[in-house]
This record gives sequence, structure tokens and C-alpha cells, in this order.
Amino acid sequence: MRHGKSSWEYDVSDQERPLKSRGIKDSELVANAFDMAALAVDKFYSSPANRAYSTCKIFCKTKGISLTNVEIVNNLYDFGGTSVLEFLKSLPDNEKNIMIFGHNHAFTSISNIFGDKFIENLPTAGLVVLNFDISSWKQLKKGQTALTIFPRDLKK
Repeated sequence: MRHGKSSWEYDVSDQERPLKSRGIKDSELVANAFDMAALAVDKFYSSPANRAYSTCKIFCKTKGISLTNVEIVNNLYDFGGTSVLEFLKSLPDNEKNIMIFGHNHAFTSISNIFGDKFIENLPTAGLVVLNFDISSWKQLKKGQTALTIFPRDLKK
């Protein structure tokens, strides 16, 4: 899940930038659509950036999940994808269904490297579900793009 649209109206560091109202609304739309898909999530992982963690909190609230099920991971504050990939390959194998919240261009890259549907640009508040036929995260390889939820598709 890419974080919702962030606000540039505050003089804060990149990591502290908040969501703007559209980012909150779009994240809520996507969270509700994801909830309707009734997919299980064992654990939530978020970039430490305010906009990513705020998006994650919206999902937790929608799914009725405690924030104790969220882990902040510095490797998800990545824009290229290398650190995200390292993180994914280090996940415990007992966590089969995870959700990560982070940033572009890393998330577009990861979606295209490991999914089977090309995504030109993962939009803000865009969600991609990837399925893998692996028994260990260390074996991460190309899987299938099972679902995409983009705010623009929910507003039509």
C-alpha cells in the first residue's frame, strides 16, 4: 500500500509530512474496499514516515485491528526498492499474509518485479495484493497480481 496524498503546506521534514484531507479520504475509500475483499492480514508493517503510518492507522481502524499489530520498519522508508526487498526476504515464514505501507517508486517497482500485471505508476493510496507460491520469504520470486485497488477506480 502506497501512502495517501501528502500535504506540502507545512514546513516539516520529509519524514514528518502529514496526509492532506484528500489523502485521508482516498485511504479510507481504499481501506473500505480492501475490507470488503475480506483478505486476511497477519501483520502490518509501516514506514516510519508520518504519511505512511497515518495511512496504516486508517487501515487498522477500518479492519478493527489494534495498533499493537503494526511494526514500524525503517527499511520501508525507501524510494528505490532495495531496502523493501531486503525487508521482505527477512520476514518470518509464519507470517503468510502481511501488509506493508510505504513509498514510490519502490512500491511501483516491487509490484512490477513480483506481480504479473504491469502498473505504470502506483498512485497515492494505491493498493496491490501479490500472491506467491513460496514456503519461505527468502525464496521470494515472481508471483501473481491478485488485486489492485486505486482511489480513482472507486470514485467512478
